[in-house]
Amino acid sequence: MRISTIQAFNSSVSGMQKNYANVSRTQEQISTGKRILTPADDPVASVRLLQLSQEQALNAQYTSNNTAAQNSLNSEEAILSSIETVLQRIREIGVQVGNGTLDSTDRSSLATEIQQREDELLSLMNSKDASGQYLFGGSQSGQQPFVRNADGTYSYQGDESERAVQVASSTFVNLGDDGKDLFENVFNANRVTTNHPTVGVNVDGTVSTGRISLGLVTDKTAYDTTFPSSNPPVATDGIGIHFLSSTDYVVYDQATLPAGYDWTTYNPATPPAGQLATGALDTNSATSDFINYGGVKVQIDGVPQNGDDFTVNRKPDEEKRSLLNTVSDLRKALQGSGDSAEDARVIRDVAAVALSNLDSVYSKVDAVRGSVGARLNTLDSTGDFIADVTLVNTSVQSDLEDLDYADAISRLSLQSTILSAAQQSYVKIANLSLFNYIT
Repeated sequence: MRISTIQAFNSSVSGMQKNYANVSRTQEQISTGKRILTPADDPVASVRLLQLSQEQALNAQYTSNNTAAQNSLNSEEAILSSIETVLQRIREIGVQVGNGTLDSTDRSSLATEIQQREDELLSLMNSKDASGQYLFGGSQSGQQPFVRNADGTYSYQGDESERAVQVASSTFVNLGDDGKDLFENVFNANRVTTNHPTVGVNVDGTVSTGRISLGLVTDKTAYDTTFPSSNPPVATDGIGIHFLSSTDYVVYDQATLPAGYDWTTYNPATPPAGQLATGALDTNSATSDFINYGGVKVQIDGVPQNGDDFTVNRKPDEEKRSLLNTVSDLRKALQGSGDSAEDARVIRDVAAVALSNLDSVYSKVDAVRGSVGARLNTLDSTGDFIADVTLVNTSVQSDLEDLDYADAISRLSLQSTILSAAQQSYVKIANLSLFNYIT
């Protein structure tokens, strides 16, 4: 077969270029440490590497979110612990002022401390996390959630949603808690009004000294199911307590007792419509007299007389009482109290309401602390899982794209030898010419 000079030259140059390209590619692989330099080197592995790269980027974001969530929840846990400490101290003051042994000066001093604790609570409830977001403002985390109004009451400015962050493909964790649910939506123990519309007078002319305390809802289930109520509840829903003597009484439904009923005709064998219960106070003046019905407890002070009529009605617009307003109510009562027996009773009643409401808040705060702990445990386990997945992905990426240096160096040596041989053979072929043999 005849081979032209130009054909021989082209073939040799093409071979050297191919060998040089192989050497250059292997050198680049060695310098980068990567087996795959372009997708064309291994299309299947390249697609898998792209998927792994995307997963790694997501895992990095999950890890960052996890860290932010842990910082926020650790801050919240510390704040809630401080709030519980303040609540315990306010509760101690409530117990102290409720026993009736303090004078107005002592109460005023304790009111000053409560004012300081009140300010401390406001500051704690407006706490921020490490990123500068309010912990208890819901999704409105950029504005202060709790504010003091001009009249000394408090309002919530956040919303009722919660901020959540994604820490895994299907795992979301709340960064804070809804301050309205935690500190505002607290069932008010004093969600009833009490009155003494009719003062009894005994047949001997003795006028009643009976007094009814503030009402306390001590059993929510009984209050919701047994205490008289319309649908929806209104302020006229309630019970009456009529005394037949200084000890015996009848509890009746105000709505169903016959209008103008004459209690002088009362016969226990044929009670009037609307009668709910009967009872009697003890005659021991050293003990307190309580009447319980429908989950509501009231205390009767003094000595009632025949004809005394007390009423207990629902307060539909005061079903809830916020923590700060509860503390404020107690402080205001202490600041304005005197030294009379009635002042002592008023403080006793207000303290009893405050203690019940504080206990409700404390229970909610304690439950949220448990929730925070559970979320932190979730973050720990999820973080470990993401770290494990990241490690596995890194290993798979290494297997797919990292270079086998021993193989590459051996291949480079072979390719360099082939290139050198090709170059030497080209020199010899290039020097071949018939003219060298013409004399």
